[in-house]
Amino acid sequence: MPQNLDAVAVRAWCRLALDALGRAREEIDSINVYPVADGDTGTNLYLTVESASQAVDAAFTGHEPALPSLAETVRAMAHGALIGARGNSGTILSQLLRGMAQVIGAEGEPGRETDHVDGLVLERALRQAAESAYQAVAHPVEGTVLTVATAAADAATGTGGDCGAVARAAYEGACAALDATPRQLAVLGRAGVVDAGGRGLVAVLGALTGALSGETVVSKSAAAHAAHPKGAGHAHARVEAVECEDAPGEEGGPAFEVIYLLEADDTAVARLRARLDRLGDSLVVVGGDGLWNVHVHVDDAGAAVEAGVEAGRPHRIRITHFGADDAHTTVQPPRERAQRAIVAVVPGEGLAGLYSEAGATTVPARVGEPPASGELVDAIRRAHAREVVLLPNDAELRHTAAAAAEQARTEGVRVALIPTRSAVQGIAALAVHEPDRRFDEDVVAMTSAAGATRYGELAVAERQSWTMAGICQAGDMLGLIDGDVAVIGSEVARTAVSVLDRMLSAGGEMVTLVLGESVPDTVAEHLEKHVREAYLAVDTVVYRGGRQSALLLIGVE
Repeated sequence: MPQNLDAVAVRAWCRLALDALGRAREEIDSINVYPVADGDTGTNLYLTVESASQAVDAAFTGHEPALPSLAETVRAMAHGALIGARGNSGTILSQLLRGMAQVIGAEGEPGRETDHVDGLVLERALRQAAESAYQAVAHPVEGTVLTVATAAADAATGTGGDCGAVARAAYEGACAALDATPRQLAVLGRAGVVDAGGRGLVAVLGALTGALSGETVVSKSAAAHAAHPKGAGHAHARVEAVECEDAPGEEGGPAFEVIYLLEADDTAVARLRARLDRLGDSLVVVGGDGLWNVHVHVDDAGAAVEAGVEAGRPHRIRITHFGADDAHTTVQPPRERAQRAIVAVVPGEGLAGLYSEAGATTVPARVGEPPASGELVDAIRRAHAREVVLLPNDAELRHTAAAAAEQARTEGVRVALIPTRSAVQGIAALAVHEPDRRFDEDVVAMTSAAGATRYGELAVAERQSWTMAGICQAGDMLGLIDGDVAVIGSEVARTAVSVLDRMLSAGGEMVTLVLGESVPDTVAEHLEKHVREAYLAVDTVVYRGGRQSALLLIGVE
């Protein structure tokens, strides 16, 4: 079957790209040396794609039970990337996605005979993406994400296949171009790394290939790219590898990064570009149709904002100071902070109350709606502390929480992320938290307590499927231990007993039970009695999860 691009594939692309950037975020941050060695390119790309993915999910939710059109989906993706773009590379990526959406959206309008596009349209979309990104950058430099995007479009042109073949060719061309970036940009060559933004684009194109083919595409690490500068094995790419001087501003550049969304017409934006170009460097202005994302590095941040006011209506203004050691330190209001705080993602109103009583700032985890990194960053800001311990309480939130922690660090907050996979592990961590202890010692103690807590959960199977415990049917009771199905049952209490017995077979001193809203107290009484009679010296504590909580959470310390 030909692999065509439709709305479902776009949604899968966004989700795969977000996961790929989440895995590569720290690696990309570590090789970020151009245009400013601020170590945040991976985080900025992740936050940009996260915003795009959320916009696409919202488009699907708004059309349920029907599907949005391809045009609506790609425009949502582009708009989400535009309003959520962070940093130089994130802003350029948003323009790449916008360029693709302009072509795909025009071909995927509602009412057409088929709501998908073929390989030829995807080729044109990749070309438009590269060209529009070049136009958005005031002074394009080769050896950057722009070069990688152009090489991807070159490699895809004339493929003559379906969307899957085009995406694969673009991905391979981007890999080869990325390999060549250290020889095109001297600062990369001296550092022995490839371009960070280009590395992120390779991850995004790998995700597109995976969404269309159904295969898992694992990008080489930055170290692997740097080790093979000639890009052998990628015959599709046409890259001219030449040594060149670095652009001005590589070292000792402007003191501030200024970013804002701007509502303005095209004529005003043209004047704004010229004015900002005189004020600083790394100027990127992306968008259109009255909404723009402006990014520039300047010494006079006030003048950059003032230029935006004269052009239209700027909002979401972010001014970041390039502080000591080339690390971002966002300007903060001079208010006194607490020394330390806990921020936790919590499922259920009951647990939220429990965590709040323990002094934690909570973020609700709604069923089917995991919090975005922006919500976690907002919670860290609300906590208003110099030091923050972040408890995600969900294995699926590891990348989101890591991106939020990194963003908060750029704002001057010391953040420690404890990789809790369940709210019961968070409870164990909170139990040993001592705010008067040294931060590192407190984090070690909390991490140790969380790691020593096994977690279980009861859930209802939504459909027939294979599990590690056998085949389950829709409506079966599933008992999960450390994230894997261990028991298949038909009744809450009996299934919970089986899960408890398996968890306690390895020993334990404390059992924590968190009951969902629909679970009666008699279940807790039955489980407490079973533990008391079968396991001497093991204590049990019971909490009510309330609305939005899981059916039953079990922790064994």
